Amino acid sequence: QVQLVESGGGLVQPGGSLRLSCQASGIILSIYHLGWHRQAPGKQRELVALITRGGTINYVDSVRGRFTISRDNARNTVYLQMNSLKPEDTAVYYCNAARVAVPVGDYWGQGTQVTVSS
Repeated sequence: QVQLVESGGGLVQPGGSLRLSCQASGIILSIYHLGWHRQAPGKQRELVALITRGGTINYVDSVRGRFTISRDNARNTVYLQMNSLKPEDTAVYYCNAARVAVPVGDYWGQGTQVTVSS
């Protein structure tokens, strides 16, 4: 059974930092493209950061320069370091592992709440 388990969310003041972790079981993350998505109340889910199987990284413009995605294949974990947090970063954050070649897969974590407020 495949599981992605996120952790590290919480309440932080504007300007603060959090590091989200997503640990996988049942799959080997190194062969997947890994993404962090977020969904704020009343808004569509958006892709925030992506790291491909080959290591190419992309960010949505609103977080570029503040967020860093990384992967630790030995720990089968993907991270999202979030610095200089803003109230508009408040959302539920989800990790995703996707692969279009065999073995095809599209897996999601349960989400972790990030709230940025003073």
